[in-house]
Amino acid sequence: MDRSDYKSWQAAFERLRSNKVFELVVVVIIVFSALVVGAKTYEETTRFTRIMDVLDWAVTIFFVVEIAIRMLAERRFINFFKSGWNIFDFVIVVASLIPVDGGQSILLARLLRVFRVLRLVSIVPELRMLMNAFLKALPRMGYVALFMFIIFYIYGAVGSFIFREINPFYWENITTAMLTLFRVATFESWTSIMYETMEVHAWSWLYYISFIFLSAFIFLNMMIGIVLEVMQKESAALSLESGEGEAADIHWLREHVAELQEQIGAIHAHVLATSGSASEPAHSNLQNTEQNTQHK
Repeated sequence: MDRSDYKSWQAAFERLRSNKVFELVVVVIIVFSALVVGAKTYEETTRFTRIMDVLDWAVTIFFVVEIAIRMLAERRFINFFKSGWNIFDFVIVVASLIPVDGGQSILLARLLRVFRVLRLVSIVPELRMLMNAFLKALPRMGYVALFMFIIFYIYGAVGSFIFREINPFYWENITTAMLTLFRVATFESWTSIMYETMEVHAWSWLYYISFIFLSAFIFLNMMIGIVLEVMQKESAALSLESGEGEAADIHWLREHVAELQEQIGAIHAHVLATSGSASEPAHSNLQNTEQNTQHK
């Protein structure tokens, strides 16, 4: 296979990879594979074990072909592994090749097949943007979580000192008190806990209201603000990336047009040279004829 044939095949694979129908088929197969794995958890499907295994291997073969198409669509093979999402897909697909016929690897193989549904994140750009935003927001959210832990710790210690005698089930020690406060922060029947302590300490409602104000209103909104800020940056980066992708495609098309123009120019020059060499004998014959006529 010469270079021109390779470029034509590579261009065909690239068009197939960027085809919306192909992407939709991949998404459908990923969802279908997740449904097959989920169906195996029901005892009613044990009589269809053979069919389930055939479907599982069919899905695995499709993923192998799909990842091969994406690799061949790259202008340079190494470019495929420059993306972390491509490496993630490659690892998931290769891990799916572990047989599930039996032995100690059967549990590992089934668990790895469950993770195939995560390929939706790498296939769908919007989900990929959300995942990138989540990963980039984690460090900043960690500081907010640390601050929340400090508040939980302080309120838990205070609650354990004051309310332990009222109901040890909720306030026996600081660990139990922090779990109770987590329940209060999630608004899970927190009023019953508050009314119980208010029977002994009428002012205890200030304890709960101030804690809810800090945990549910301030810290939660801080988390949301961090995520929204990062998502805006990721959305802008995604738009820029798509624009760069279109610019790269336009540049690639221009290169191909330039190559075609060079080839056409070479063909045209060859035709002119061939026609010029063919006309020289005819021109010399014409001169000889004229000289003979004048001589006569």
